[in-house]
Amino acid sequence: MKVDLAYGEGRLPVEFPEDRTTVISPTHIPGLEDEKSAVINALKRPIGSAPLLDRISPDQKICILFTDITRATPNHKIIPWILEHLKDHPRENIVLLNQLGTHRPNTRQELEKMLTPEVVANYTVLNHEPENEDAMVQLGETHDGTPALINRHAVEADLRIVTGFIEPHFFAGFSGGPKGIMPGVAALRTVMSNHGYRNIGDPNSTFGITAGNRLWEELRDIALRAGPSFLLNVTLNESRDISGVFAGDLIKAHHEGTVFVKRLAMQAVDEPFDIVVTTNSGYPLDLNLYQGVKGMSAGARVVREGGLLILAAECREGVPDKSPLDNLLRGASSSEEVLAQLATPGFVKPEQWQAQIQALVQRKAEVQVHSSLPDEILKAVHLTPCHDIAATVRERLEQLGDNARVAVLPQGPLTIPYLPSEVPQSA
Repeated sequence: MKVDLAYGEGRLPVEFPEDRTTVISPTHIPGLEDEKSAVINALKRPIGSAPLLDRISPDQKICILFTDITRATPNHKIIPWILEHLKDHPRENIVLLNQLGTHRPNTRQELEKMLTPEVVANYTVLNHEPENEDAMVQLGETHDGTPALINRHAVEADLRIVTGFIEPHFFAGFSGGPKGIMPGVAALRTVMSNHGYRNIGDPNSTFGITAGNRLWEELRDIALRAGPSFLLNVTLNESRDISGVFAGDLIKAHHEGTVFVKRLAMQAVDEPFDIVVTTNSGYPLDLNLYQGVKGMSAGARVVREGGLLILAAECREGVPDKSPLDNLLRGASSSEEVLAQLATPGFVKPEQWQAQIQALVQRKAEVQVHSSLPDEILKAVHLTPCHDIAATVRERLEQLGDNARVAVLPQGPLTIPYLPSEVPQSA
């Protein structure tokens, strides 16, 4: 059987043995017939909030927070629609702020592609600066006493309009919602505290769980300290069409969105598989290996101890090379040494959360990667190149015998499989 894996901006067709392969995909839901009308109606009839226009006056400052280039949010649609809805509000009182988290800044060309050239030309559009603490305002502290620093443009606005899309998230439960503020526009050291070794290692820091997930609960609390916010989150189907719109109160609207996503994305399987082939949902989510850890984490949920996990992720931007993650992984002799370093009191490095999760996946299973990355780069970060997924699967099945089985997640972490012993908790 041929399965098309989401890969880069296209598809990667791979042949699998039909009698031994289970394909695990999100429950299909069609896109909305009129996406713009759905968004505008949600702004007018929000969840747990007054309509957007009723919450602002012309003299008030508005900060619209939008997701960066590593996210699949259809910013080019929803941001112009929001601005059209706000057409009577003075443009000089509107700032658009890029939710970079700890990622690299986006270029003007990328911003024009994301938001449209018209938006970039006619509005103030800024990249968040996670390492510039002069651009931050402190809103209390995190659990370990680290200052909770949030971008000044977001905090000093009279209203924050937080946009994004909701999907399962490998340690925050779900994307979207308060994550648009924290870590979206938080300082690097604030993010490092929240994403620290203890929080990442907590069993509740995983896909589909927010209540009882202390990492998510902390970022929620910090986001709420920023002041009044209005949420506009969407959900997407496998074709990247908008399948749902959730607007209104930052927490209540997000919760309704997570319930919707959980019903579609969480898929039960009877038992673990000897081989799991996963993706990182294609472009832009598979831009680099940093993001690819999410796909690994999704597949690891149903791979057998000691099994084989293959990630197909284009990684056109590398690890990224010479990034904190790249340096951290290269600086250790093995994935086990990475975990040992992270467990050392006082050892704190940017992007260590991705290294920690990658190493935990590798503790459970062998990980191979099919990508555009040179073999030497993959080996330097303790991963095995996979040049031919079909041949690798076929050879491993021959070694394992007739009872061995394969799972394929063509959409990667847009589908979250789970075992009966891991019944998803409520969001």
